[in-house]
Amino acid sequence: MTAQETAPVSAGRGEPLVVLSGVQKHFGQLHALKDIELTVKRGEVVVVIGPSGSGKSTLCRTINRLETIDEGSITLDGQPLPQEGKALAALRAEVGMVFQSFNLFAHKTILENVTLGPIKVRGVGKAEAEKKARELLDRVGVGHQAEKYPAQLSGGQQQRVAIARALAMEPKVMLFDEPTSALDPEMIKEVLDVMVDLAEQGMTMVVVTHEMGFARTAAHRVVFMADGAIVEENTPEEFFTHPSSDRAKDFLGKILKH
Repeated sequence: MTAQETAPVSAGRGEPLVVLSGVQKHFGQLHALKDIELTVKRGEVVVVIGPSGSGKSTLCRTINRLETIDEGSITLDGQPLPQEGKALAALRAEVGMVFQSFNLFAHKTILENVTLGPIKVRGVGKAEAEKKARELLDRVGVGHQAEKYPAQLSGGQQQRVAIARALAMEPKVMLFDEPTSALDPEMIKEVLDVMVDLAEQGMTMVVVTHEMGFARTAAHRVVFMADGAIVEENTPEEFFTHPSSDRAKDFLGKILKH
């Protein structure tokens, strides 16, 4: 059974986990996010697509307050996002984030990269943290690389370590901001395969990506953005076969020809 065939059931099952309401964001004169209304349910995979500069990454980064907002509200599991301090650190422990660049600590081994958060932030014991880290590294296919340093791994392997590191915090939701855009084509699939596996296991995910194949197969819902606004959202099947807005038709026409 494909993700799409199961999507309506799993998408309807979860209660709201991430809710953005009336969100506005400016960078000087640029109105980067315009009155964003978005609800992500528990266990739902939402893929955000759109042209460059449409506000996709900014939207993603507001959910763990890497970007502040000017107006509106964002709640995680019913709680408003904290402003700063310990409460904000605790929030970020609940929200896993995987970026374009892998952001691994170069001077620490792969194993140390994955255990650092659980030990420092969650207060997990070293032995327990290492056991969990090795399980996660096995799960993303790089368990045999645990003692190496990031520079000794390929880009695809480093990105899979970054995913394991985020999962080690046992987050409620995972944010992916164009996680494959810095990778060579042959490495993209190995990272997307891990993400598909996560989606199938029920992880709540918000994914900003240019990978339309992933959007078609793993998403419960596709959100299309342009000029800082959500233009339309629908199931992958409906969005890719019957886009309702001219902007989406134009965008798909350009990218699906190649």
